[in-house]
Order: sequence, then structure tokens, then C-alpha cells
Amino acid sequence: MENQSSTDLAERTFLFATRIVKLCCTIQDHHKNLKALSNQLMRSGTSIGANIHEAKGAQSKADFIAKYHICLKEARETHCWLRLLSATECFPKDRLAPMLTECEEITKMIVASLITIKKNQNSSKIISS
Repeated sequence: MENQSSTDLAERTFLFATRIVKLCCTIQDHHKNLKALSNQLMRSGTSIGANIHEAKGAQSKADFIAKYHICLKEARETHCWLRLLSATECFPKDRLAPMLTECEEITKMIVASLITIKKNQNSSKIISS
């Protein structure tokens, strides 16, 4: 299931997760009242890349698709937490804006991957019929 774009996505989600961890550490150190939000952001933001890596070992196309759907849900949740954090105005907008943009781009990449794999899956069904 692995190709160049999935490798790029795996690396991007790994780097994104490291930024999430750093942000959450800052929140925990300086904004204790946002600990619950930080915990949710940490969980969802690091889960995207973990599931992308897990999809590399998918046992079938259906398993791969299921793992990518989890990634999509986690990316959307992460975007929600980042937006909420931005709305609290505890951090400068210019610090969170690049993370929001990256999360949106990762989400688009996941959606594109899902569309492609489903399209390929449907094409192979037609050929084998």
C-alpha cells in the first residue's frame, strides 16, 4: 500500500505531531486552566501520524481505508481543538495559524488518498467482473 505520497504524508504527520507535542507542553506549563483541551489536542494530533504509519502495515485495502478514515476523524478533531485554542487568545494567532493551515493540508491529503484508493478499489472490481 505504500507509495511516495504516503511516505510524504507519514513524514508530514510525524513533524506535525512533534509540533503538537511542543505546543501541548507549553500549554501544560503556562496555561494550566487549558489542561483538558491540551490533553485532547495531544491525543488527536499525535494519533493522525500514528494511524498513517499503522496503515502502512494494513492487511488489506479495506483495513487501509479503515485506518485512513480514523486519520481523517483525528485530523478534523485536531483542527477543531486548534481553532478553539486560537479563539481563547492565549497564544498569538501567528503561532497557531501555521498549525491550522498544516492540519487543513494534511486533512486534504488524507481525503485525496481515500478517494484514490476507493477509486482504484472500484476499478479493480470492474476489471475482475
